[in-house]
Amino acid sequence: MRTAEIRQRWLDYFEGRGHAVVPSAPLISPDPSTLFVIAGMVPFIPYMLGEQTPPWPRATSVQKCVRTLDIEEVGKTTRHGTFFQMNGNFSFGDYFKEGAITYAWELVTGSQADGGYGFDPEKIWVTVFHDDDEAAALWKRIAGLPDERIQRRGMKDNFWSTGARGPAGPCSEIYVDRGPEFGAEGGPVVDEDRYVEIWNLVFMQYERGDGGGKEDFPILGDLKQKNIDTGMGLERVAYLLQGVNNMYEIDEVRPVIDGAVEMSGRRYGASHDDDVRMRVVADHVRSGLMLMGDGVTPSNEGRGYVLRRLLRRSIRAMRLLGVDDPALPVLLPMSRDAMSASYPDLARDFDRIAQVAYAEEETFRRTLAAGTTILDTAVQAAKGSGATVLSGDQAFQLHDTYGFPIDLTLEMAAEQGVAVDETAFRTLMQAQRERARADALAKRAGRADTAAYQELHSTLSEHAAKPVQFVGYTDAEARAKVVGLLVDGVPAPAATAPADVEVVLDVTPFYAEAGGQQADTGVIVLDGGARIEVDDVQAPVKGLSVHHGRLVDGTVGFGETGTARIDLARRRAIARAHTATHLVHKALHESIGEGATQAGSLNAPSRLRFDFRSPSATPSEVVAEVEARVNERLQDDLEVTDSVMPIDEARGRGAMALFGEKYGNEVRVVDIGDGWSLELCAGTHVRRSGELGLVTLLSESAIGSGVRRVDALVGAGAYGYQAKERALVGQLSGLLGARPDELTERVSALLGKLKDSEKELATLRQAQVLAAAGSIADGAQTVDGTRVVTYDAGDASADDVRTLVLDVRARLGESAPAVVAVGAVAKGRPVVVVATNAAARSAGVRAGALVRTASGVLGGGGGGKDDLAQGGGTDAARLGDALAAVVDGLRA
Repeated sequence: MRTAEIRQRWLDYFEGRGHAVVPSAPLISPDPSTLFVIAGMVPFIPYMLGEQTPPWPRATSVQKCVRTLDIEEVGKTTRHGTFFQMNGNFSFGDYFKEGAITYAWELVTGSQADGGYGFDPEKIWVTVFHDDDEAAALWKRIAGLPDERIQRRGMKDNFWSTGARGPAGPCSEIYVDRGPEFGAEGGPVVDEDRYVEIWNLVFMQYERGDGGGKEDFPILGDLKQKNIDTGMGLERVAYLLQGVNNMYEIDEVRPVIDGAVEMSGRRYGASHDDDVRMRVVADHVRSGLMLMGDGVTPSNEGRGYVLRRLLRRSIRAMRLLGVDDPALPVLLPMSRDAMSASYPDLARDFDRIAQVAYAEEETFRRTLAAGTTILDTAVQAAKGSGATVLSGDQAFQLHDTYGFPIDLTLEMAAEQGVAVDETAFRTLMQAQRERARADALAKRAGRADTAAYQELHSTLSEHAAKPVQFVGYTDAEARAKVVGLLVDGVPAPAATAPADVEVVLDVTPFYAEAGGQQADTGVIVLDGGARIEVDDVQAPVKGLSVHHGRLVDGTVGFGETGTARIDLARRRAIARAHTATHLVHKALHESIGEGATQAGSLNAPSRLRFDFRSPSATPSEVVAEVEARVNERLQDDLEVTDSVMPIDEARGRGAMALFGEKYGNEVRVVDIGDGWSLELCAGTHVRRSGELGLVTLLSESAIGSGVRRVDALVGAGAYGYQAKERALVGQLSGLLGARPDELTERVSALLGKLKDSEKELATLRQAQVLAAAGSIADGAQTVDGTRVVTYDAGDASADDVRTLVLDVRARLGESAPAVVAVGAVAKGRPVVVVATNAAARSAGVRAGALVRTASGVLGGGGGGKDDLAQGGGTDAARLGDALAAVVDGLRA
């Protein structure tokens, strides 16, 4: 049974039993404390925590997940994979233990002809929480399981919680016995390799308190509403039903292994080490594909770093399999074809994904080349000092700074007869991991800061469908009541000026910062005389707008009424910027293509910043074309409308959505020009495009791998910029005595004269340097039978130094071995050039080796051929020491 069919059977089974089918959320986590969605229940956490009211009583999904904590174990076990899919069914106050166990047993053991998975009931074992007699009795009654196949476990194994105060409960896990050839008898408490867990049923019925670990926390009482949260590992079920030995050999992963076999010429199953490498390639290529499909691009931090690491580990594994050619252009399409049955968007977006992936592979290939040079320098320096071991610090720097894998460092150092202090390297890596974990824990602890907001949200939700009614799309002011008041993050009944306060109103015209749009500012004037100047509005919990402001007059108390009024001029300037962002987005699609999808934005008064995905710089003429198209649409004075509709209808109409954004079942669509631009958007906009006045694109630049940024001014900002440009043109015209239309020609002429003058100066400088060649050659010293010239040329270009070195070498002739080393400071950085004659090379003297020694002293690297090599560094003060190192190298 193919994985896509297993997935569809799950969805069909639960849809047929009254569950709403919820599409997978993007892999990008909505929780700022985690990078990715790491479990199937993550998108449903707000419902389980009571932060939001679920739109359905029961739901089902197949959620994309990524976990990289155990990345080093990938390929070594049957269970560890970085990307996986989690089948889940959820109940919010509807069915509980009996319903969950009934559904699970029916689907797992039901015949395949009837839509089930067809597992042998005699092969099924389950575990329950040690005192959950109810679950054990239900398994006996519903499934007929004997006592010996219902095993009890403690909190560590069979009790679930978020790790913080909140919902918790016992769980029951379902296992499949693979048979005696896979391990010992005795059920999952004895051997979890033979007995493979496929499904975990969580009975969320308690509220837990604060405490550490999986067991050290109190149970505070029962939840008001009991929930069900289950998760089935799709890949695990697939390898069991497909009769293969691990998740890497299922139909969605194995094709990449076969591709690695074909490229490397090595046989899968012949060598443990090669098998692990092929599994790493298959897993990481698939994970990278899925992450890029959801809009992640390689970078040196956050999600981008995880993606970069996955891609580079796969490229490195192919190198260890003997493949030096680019691998992703062969393997990535194979993964696309294997996954497209479940995720058709991968095929549609593959051109964009491929551009990002192939560019990253090419970058890493250059990194390998650069790292090789740095490693060679470090090895030569170690040898020069008599050491036989490369320090852990150096290996860690290669890994952490240059992305150079430790296994490659070990391999290449060994080839040159030098070991690596791997223990020290591992210690540094462990320290880095601990710092990362501590940082992640600190961020997770930050969720506690929202407890007051969550409690307020829950209280308000009991009395109204929406805790806060936003009227800002149509109204600039509104009558409102204070329904929440916080001082220093703590709920308070009242506050007296002067004070910094956080206020929640039942009705507000203030837009809370979201979707790149800055928050409104303004005032709240209470009927009792208090005045709050609002500086910011945030939504720490979805649906709860919190006004951050300064209480400048009077006393504000809970339940008071008053008038909330936004700064209308600021709102209009931001609305113009937001509408301009949509116009720029659409114009980029027209000029560059559909791949120029949004990666972020900022909409501020009279200015905007728009980030979009593109593998290369946008030519200046295309930027000008985009600007012209946007302003053409302003002149057309297009109507701007908004409407709320089901998300499927919005997508069917072609509305653009932001990668990684989580949308509900109902979405707001902003339409510009009767379908010319359609975007899912909750922001504020103008009513007609002509209200923008003018849009000026200031710049287009790179902000990361595969991501570009456009900065622009709108309305008054654009007019002001245009006025400044006119003033500047006027000043230049006055200075050069030329009309504005003559400035380009006049400036070009001046630049031409300047360039000619610089050439004349370079010629004179080179002649001056070469004039000293004779006297420099006369100063040669003899070191162990080799004539050696070293010279510090002071400030000189690298080209002049090379010319001087070749001239001096020619003057020394070929009658005896000769070496010339000249150093200089070029543009503030030291440079060294070394040349050898034929006699020196015959004696085993190599320019490349000598220049690496000198460059190592300067804190850099270098290389070249045996007869001529060049290097440099960062420490110009040690140029004399670097030249002396060349002489010492000849004595050695």
